[in-house]
Amino acid sequence: MSRFISRHGIQKILPGLGVAFSVALLSKIAAIWLPTLGAATIAILLGILLGNTLFKQPKLEAGTKFSESRLLEISVVLLGITVTFQTISEIGFKGVGFILLIMTGTICGTLFIGKKLGFSQSMVLLMAGGNAVCGSSAIASIAPVIHAKEDEKGQIITLVNLLGTVMMLLLPLIGTALYYSDLLRRSALIGGTLQSVGQVVASASMINEESAQLAMLFKIMRIMLLVVVVYIFGRIAACPSEDTAAERVVKKKLPIPWYVLGFLICCILNSLVHLPEQLASGAHFISSWVEITALAAIGLRLDFQKFFKEGKRFLIFGLSVGLIQIGLAVVLIGLLL
Repeated sequence: MSRFISRHGIQKILPGLGVAFSVALLSKIAAIWLPTLGAATIAILLGILLGNTLFKQPKLEAGTKFSESRLLEISVVLLGITVTFQTISEIGFKGVGFILLIMTGTICGTLFIGKKLGFSQSMVLLMAGGNAVCGSSAIASIAPVIHAKEDEKGQIITLVNLLGTVMMLLLPLIGTALYYSDLLRRSALIGGTLQSVGQVVASASMINEESAQLAMLFKIMRIMLLVVVVYIFGRIAACPSEDTAAERVVKKKLPIPWYVLGFLICCILNSLVHLPEQLASGAHFISSWVEITALAAIGLRLDFQKFFKEGKRFLIFGLSVGLIQIGLAVVLIGLLL
């Protein structure tokens, strides 16, 4: 557990974690009267409202950061207990092809737009990886390989989070308008385009629980390709003397994030062994609370002042990449799914 909470850091985590859990609790209660909106959506919207008004204290930073990242990772692992190979087979080979094509298209489109707007190669690669794979996690993995500066990394993380938040709220509406009751296509639109795991969960939860499961499967396919993207970007950015350094960074890391491995192990176990119903229902209950708390933390950490400081050129970059992702997804879904 030292990976999640160090002994010295518990006191720093508790205030922010407590606020995130309180917002989650309020969201669960509010969802009783607003079932159409759902607790997940309420949590992130309420978090955004409170995070930009009442809860801007620096002492909450450590706890909300922990809630946003680690709790959501635990939720993904627990999700594996409720998923089987039969669920994954619903996506099929066409779903895999969809993910490969939309990731490739997103990366190529981002590289083209970023170059036209005059951004540095490092910032363009960070933007491409963050949008194509898994948001801040991908950016953090790519940054050392391409020798990106800290301020470049921070600016792109801010931009990717802004774009992801806007898309998170829009995609359920777009998916319903285009595909109505086609659950697979709506889930593919969300899981194939949104930047972070939390945004995928929150957006798909606005539709229903089954959509959240399917959307996460599409998302996990993207995350599993992170090591490939990191390696390719490292080769693009490295000069001859740096090739071995880039390769060392890739080899040093796990092929895929630990929580994806955990999800796959739980999924395999659930497919091969009949797990007790109590275990599945318990995992679902814990996952639900962990997920809502993490989504509340995402909202609490979304600082609009940072977005406005980035400037017009950044916003144009983000908007252009988002339009490419959505447009490409709609075309590919029409052709493949």
